[in-house]
Amino acid sequence: MSIAVKGLLFDMDGTLIDSRSCIELLWRNWAQRHNLNFAEIQAVMHGRRGIETIQIVAPHLDAQSEVELLLAEEALMLEGTVAIAGAHELLSSLEPHQWAVVTSAPRDLALAKLAFAGLPLPTHIVGADDVTEGKPHPAPFQMGAAKLGLNADQCLAFEDAGAGIRSAHAAGASVCLVTGAGGKDEHGLAQWQISHYSQIQVQPNGDSIDVSFKSNE
Repeated sequence: MSIAVKGLLFDMDGTLIDSRSCIELLWRNWAQRHNLNFAEIQAVMHGRRGIETIQIVAPHLDAQSEVELLLAEEALMLEGTVAIAGAHELLSSLEPHQWAVVTSAPRDLALAKLAFAGLPLPTHIVGADDVTEGKPHPAPFQMGAAKLGLNADQCLAFEDAGAGIRSAHAAGASVCLVTGAGGKDEHGLAQWQISHYSQIQVQPNGDSIDVSFKSNE
């Protein structure tokens, strides 16, 4: 099984790095502070920008000020963040113009988390502060592809969360679900599925990239 594309687009949390313990603790503490049901927050938070999560679960709060406090806390809670298996090897094998990170985290925090996990830093990145409408809107992945000089339908997107998968699919990208950090595709929109990056092989082919999917290892 293989696909030929011109660019690879990667979500970050849950896709390139496993940061579940940090993120869930952050939101659990926030829910307790505001007497909110964490289960309701957990149902919508994955893949979304913090500001949009707060607007959904607590529209009575000032989402901008709340998310600023959360981000300041998150920047101090990187311990336990680790790279998904095979991510370092894959990113290191790619040329800078072949891949981009498309994340719902702010750019500076994303770069800090990638560095903490020991992953190569992207030349091209789309963060929460780069778009006016976050995932599941298609804009983030459209912008990620544009940074590579491509249309989204020329790219393969790696995602772990429903909101991100919907965003990539709506943008026109092919989608691969990454399940190693608990990723799920509730809507059945991903064409491919891996648990970690040792399950794919990437080969340059002219101006394209051939991505081959191996059997589960």
